[in-house]
Amino acid sequence: MSLVVVGSMAFDAIETPFGKSDKIIGGAGTYIAWSASNFCKPIKQISVVGGDFPQEELDKLTARGVVVEGVQIKKDEKTFFWSGRYHMDMNTRDTLETQLNVLENFQPVVPESYQDCDFLMLGNLVPAVQISVIQQLRKRPKLIVMDTMNFWMEIALDDLKNLLTMVDVLMVNDSEARELSHEYSLVKAANKILTMGPKYLIIKKGEHGALLFHGNHVFFAPALPLEDVFDPTGAGDTFAGGFIGHLARTKDISFENMKTAIIIGSAMASFCVEKFGTQRLTEITKADIDARLEEFVQLVNFDIDLV
Repeated sequence: MSLVVVGSMAFDAIETPFGKSDKIIGGAGTYIAWSASNFCKPIKQISVVGGDFPQEELDKLTARGVVVEGVQIKKDEKTFFWSGRYHMDMNTRDTLETQLNVLENFQPVVPESYQDCDFLMLGNLVPAVQISVIQQLRKRPKLIVMDTMNFWMEIALDDLKNLLTMVDVLMVNDSEARELSHEYSLVKAANKILTMGPKYLIIKKGEHGALLFHGNHVFFAPALPLEDVFDPTGAGDTFAGGFIGHLARTKDISFENMKTAIIIGSAMASFCVEKFGTQRLTEITKADIDARLEEFVQLVNFDIDLV
């Protein structure tokens, strides 16, 4: 019984209205693994890094129960790098620089020890890479969750549509849901996307929470109002890590349990944005997570008398 995570491990350089980072550790796979490791172990990572990626960062993940056998190290190449600047609303950003480096020709290899995969989390990557991982697994996982972005809708739509027929849960933000469906109403967008293959759809709305769709069922999870938001870069991936980590720990993929998983994902994302990069995720304890989850309970808890 294991959780396999596929995603980039990278360097980021971030500017926000509240500060600026030097080159720091980032990447979807990194955030997902740090977040999920609070709930289940082992996590089996599939990624690629260059010779410039610090061994100590891999060691930190190993210490958290993350298996890195599936992380390719291209010693003579450089790690993926992204630099961006956020606007005051923290929901919009400008990409300043993207260096694909090792990601440009990444061909994932699923190690033999990963074939016991029951839960597969496909972080945002080229759809062909995500498909390759699914095809290399001899047994279909109990649950396949994928994240994607509008960039792939624009340059790899056929592969993306093929991939959607292979997965159980799709995660996108609201603008991506509208682009994929060509519908403005998120309810109409969800209904159309659910005909493309996934059984469940999660639409992330940043500081406005997240929506879970399944058949005729809809669930809304709020985001915690935060006083300080320093860096939203990895929030969506951290959300995904909390979500899949809870499901892998409980081994329950019912709609009711996915509601809980979304709240846990939202709680984890609320930690991530408090500091730059993965720093906050490396600091939090179970007590911190429990206290934050209690804040979510109080946020939406109310009594009403219907006359």
